Amino acid sequence: MKTFITEDFLLYNDTAKAIYHGTAKHLPIIDYHNHLDPQEILEDKNYRNLTEIWLAGDHYKWRAMRANGISEDYITGDKSDYEKFMAWAKTIPNLIGNPLYHWTHLELLNYFGIDEVLNEKTAPAIWEEANRKLATPELSVRSILKKEQVTFVGTTDDPTDDLAAHKKLAEEGYESTVSPSFRPDKGLGIEKDEFLSWVEKLEAAAGFAIEDYAAFLKALSDRVDYFEAHGCRSSDHGISVLFYEETDKQQAGAVFRKRLDGEELSAAEIDQFKTYTLLELAKLYTEKGWVMQLHINALRNTNTKMFRRIGADAGFDSIGDLLLADKLVGLLDAMDVKDQLPRTVLYSLNSRDNNILAAMAGNYQNDEVPGKVQAGTAWWFNDHIDGMEAHMKTLANIGLISNFVGMLTDSRSFLSFSRHEYFRRILCNLLGTWVEEGKMPNDPELLEKYVKNICYYNAEQFFHVKAQIPTA
Repeated sequence: MKTFITEDFLLYNDTAKAIYHGTAKHLPIIDYHNHLDPQEILEDKNYRNLTEIWLAGDHYKWRAMRANGISEDYITGDKSDYEKFMAWAKTIPNLIGNPLYHWTHLELLNYFGIDEVLNEKTAPAIWEEANRKLATPELSVRSILKKEQVTFVGTTDDPTDDLAAHKKLAEEGYESTVSPSFRPDKGLGIEKDEFLSWVEKLEAAAGFAIEDYAAFLKALSDRVDYFEAHGCRSSDHGISVLFYEETDKQQAGAVFRKRLDGEELSAAEIDQFKTYTLLELAKLYTEKGWVMQLHINALRNTNTKMFRRIGADAGFDSIGDLLLADKLVGLLDAMDVKDQLPRTVLYSLNSRDNNILAAMAGNYQNDEVPGKVQAGTAWWFNDHIDGMEAHMKTLANIGLISNFVGMLTDSRSFLSFSRHEYFRRILCNLLGTWVEEGKMPNDPELLEKYVKNICYYNAEQFFHVKAQIPTA
């Protein structure tokens, strides 16, 4: 059976069709936040089969398979790649209404030219055809980036990483910019069991002993310099529980000393350390001209049994519901009052917070760049049709959607660039609907400007991307 993916998929009026096919469809991609492996770009990897490129690290799909009663052996266990693919194919017919259903069929069509619905009957033939094409140069990693006109890839990297692949790609002069993002979550997580071992890694990366808080901050600063030298444009912070506790360097240093000495820390002390450290990092980001991304309100690793069995990032995270407005304004204002608030993107995994973030962003704008503080795109559990539409309507209602920096994949799969197409279709349909309903003028030039800027050019300016569309 042929798929439902037509050229006018998700485009429900003539205006939407015109602006998508005339403008959005042809724009290159800036994917400023993802979890792609830069080593695979360096190697120009060809994946062995659909399971390796589709299922190996995709906890979205793992969650869906578990919800369909699939045994863990077929998800993260030791079943063969073909058996795991067949388990995914068995799950697909039950996914109608889930964006995974749309993404799966977009990817089959866009990358493999397979215009069939995936199910247990069609799966064997799809497996053979897709694997045959994956073995060709046309579907190597770099060929995928070229096909999708990806000008910028923002990976996610620990401050202790050596960035070897980024360095080699830059030396090679690879046309797509593969930029590291500074993700110091382990350095702020002073309460975590892994904190002291991470400090040892930071010592090794910095090349000197960290015996006090001043040395800790110096090591972080040196690593910021290192990332800057290797093309970094942004930091990224995963903050499950937002914090703000007024403090000073002396108190933060005392907390750090207590942790080194193995003493228990109070909740207030933990927040004091995190607050001062993040403010110091924000100062560095501002000096470098980086973007600071804050991913808030994710409730991580909720299933203790499965965490012990599989580890983190395995599909057992959820939406947090902790309040964030007061502490967020404390952080942003403490940065801003010292002129140390970098360009910032705020994300919350709880869509309840859309209005809060959109309003908060409006408090800290200036003439440095339009939309200096952004309410970031619908993230993770929200990157579906309803979530994207609700988020963009909130941006328009409370702020300026015209300055929105658009979509990202937040993915570990090189096939996920189809999510940009998904977003662009939804955006064009929303704008087209507003035109058809008489809520904005039917002005082709204005519509084209909105679409070009939201889909590409706002991000190009915001992240200081020097665009070069890949040709090889």
